Amino acid sequence: MFPLRDDNPTRHTPVAVIAIIALNALAWLSVQGMGADYPLAESLCLHSLVPADLLGLIDPGHRVLVGPNLVCELDGTSKPGTLVTSMFLHGGWFHLLGNLWFLWVFGDNIEDVMGPVRFTAFYLLCGLAAALAQILTDPASDIPMVGASGAIGGVMGAYALLYPRAKVQTLIILGFYITTIGVPAFLMLGYWFLLQVLGGLPALGTQGGGVAFWAHIGGFLAGLLLVLPFMRPNARAAHRNRRRSSSGKRWF
Repeated sequence: MFPLRDDNPTRHTPVAVIAIIALNALAWLSVQGMGADYPLAESLCLHSLVPADLLGLIDPGHRVLVGPNLVCELDGTSKPGTLVTSMFLHGGWFHLLGNLWFLWVFGDNIEDVMGPVRFTAFYLLCGLAAALAQILTDPASDIPMVGASGAIGGVMGAYALLYPRAKVQTLIILGFYITTIGVPAFLMLGYWFLLQVLGGLPALGTQGGGVAFWAHIGGFLAGLLLVLPFMRPNARAAHRNRRRSSSGKRWF
């Protein structure tokens, strides 16, 4: 299931969501060279999160192959800034576009109830929680981690809690059969979370590249926990009233 849009209006322009999307796109264009081999690999060497390197669990001079003819030499010293920089880097076009589309579909309503400043803080905290979850499940990993998926997972967790019955127009592909249907957010997001758990459990205690499932899980759970403290007073009620007036139905 792939979300196309939600039937959930907003009251304000999502300026923080737009700014975060722009920053990710700018990093892809200017830092990662739109995925060209050398700048992409160099960005992984300099700005990705490597759990073992962050925790000082590897010796200086440790080498990791990150691209064609490019090896990162890690020094085993703490680089806390990569906890943030890694959130704005991606491994490829599909990784970037998929993440930013999910943020666009679900982020506007969460920013609507928080405001841009609170939403930005919420987003970064969810990203940090996602990184921590992945580090805890595989602290000795020397595989570079990049992507906004964990922070966006937090946005999705917040959406699932606040708007479980909001309809999400979803693309369904079953072999040669392709259609779109409107499904409740709790079903679409619950299915996504289940996939992360099913992918994450076999990955426990193993090393290798691929999807950072536990970052997604940690971000989603952080979103569930943090959304209520970050909401502005009465913002959810105002949004509920707008939804009722536009459709005559209750979605919350």
